[in-house]
Amino acid sequence: MTGSTVGDEAPREPGRAHLAALLGVSDRLLDVYGSVVRRPGWGVGEIAGHLGMAEAQVRSCLDELAELSMLYPVTHSTTPVALNPEVGLAALLNRRDTEIQHQQAQLAAARTEVAELAAVYSSHHGYWGNRGLEQLDDLTMVRARLVELAEQAQHELLSFMPGGAQSSEALDASRPLDEKSLSAGVRIRTLYLDSVRNDRATTEYARWLAGLGGEIRTIPSLPVRMLVVDRSVALLPTDPENSRAGAVVVKAPGVLAALVHTFEAAWVQGQTLDGARPSGPGEVTAQELELLRLLELGSTDEVAARKLGVSLRTVRRMMADIMGRLGARSRFEAGLLAVRAGWM
Repeated sequence: MTGSTVGDEAPREPGRAHLAALLGVSDRLLDVYGSVVRRPGWGVGEIAGHLGMAEAQVRSCLDELAELSMLYPVTHSTTPVALNPEVGLAALLNRRDTEIQHQQAQLAAARTEVAELAAVYSSHHGYWGNRGLEQLDDLTMVRARLVELAEQAQHELLSFMPGGAQSSEALDASRPLDEKSLSAGVRIRTLYLDSVRNDRATTEYARWLAGLGGEIRTIPSLPVRMLVVDRSVALLPTDPENSRAGAVVVKAPGVLAALVHTFEAAWVQGQTLDGARPSGPGEVTAQELELLRLLELGSTDEVAARKLGVSLRTVRRMMADIMGRLGARSRFEAGLLAVRAGWM
C-alpha cells in the first residue's frame, strides 16, 4: 500500500455519471479506470482500498475494461496498464449511436401507428373533420371524453350546469378534475341554476370550488348543458331532454364563437352565491320572472320545472304565490297584471 487516501483522488466529475449512463456502464467501472490512469503501478489491492471496493469487484471491473480496450490485457497477478480511452470508447459510442438511431426509427414507426389508430378511432366514433363534429353515442363515452377534455385544458373551462341539484356521483367525479385544472392555472367559470341554492351538497361543492379560485354564478334557467374548453372545443348533449342519448364534440370555430357569446351573455346576468339577495315583500325574484316567461312562451308546468331545476310541486307553489301577490284569479290574469306591475 502506498498510504494514499480517498481524498487524494480527484472528485467525481458531474459529467461522469452522464457518460456512464450513456455508455451503459457503471460509475465504479470508470472509477477503477480513473485510478489506473492516475496511479500507475497500483495493483488490485491498492485500488480496492482506495475506492472502498472488494478486490473481486476491482478484478471484475478490470476484466470489463480490458474487453472495452481501455486496459492492456493482463493477468490478475500483474499491474493493470491503461490504454487511451478514445480507442475503446469510440467503438462503444458507435454502438450506442447505432442503438439510438434504431430507437428513433422505432419511435417514428410508433408515431405512424398511433396516427393510424387515431384515424380508425375517428372513423368509428362519428367524427367528421370537415364539419368539426364528433358523435359520442353513449354515456360512458361522454364521461370519458369529459375527463379527457378537462385534462387537456390549458387556459379556461366554461360550463352550463342545468338540471338543478347535482348528484353526489357527479360531484365526486368532478372534484379531482376541477382541483387539478385550478392547480394548473386553468380558469373555471360555471353557471348553475338558482335552484341549487336550496341543495346543500351542490352549494357546498360550489363554495369549495370558489375557495380554490373557481368562479360560480347562478341564473334562473339555462338553455342546455355545455362545456367549452379553451374556446376551441365544446361538448353538448345530442338531445337536451335525454342526457343518455350521447353528446357531440364541436370544434367548428363559428359554432364555438356563438357558444362563447351565449355563455358570456348568461354570465353577466348571473349572480354570485353571495350576491343574490332575497326579494322583499311584494317583490318578484329572478326565478319567478323566469317562470312567468316560460309559461308565457307556452311551456307546461313540467317543462318549466325541468328548466328551472325544481320539482313540479315547487312550480305550482311559486305560481300560486305569484297569483296571490298580484290578486289574480287565473294565470292569464296573472300575466296581464305582471305586465302592468312592470315585472315583465
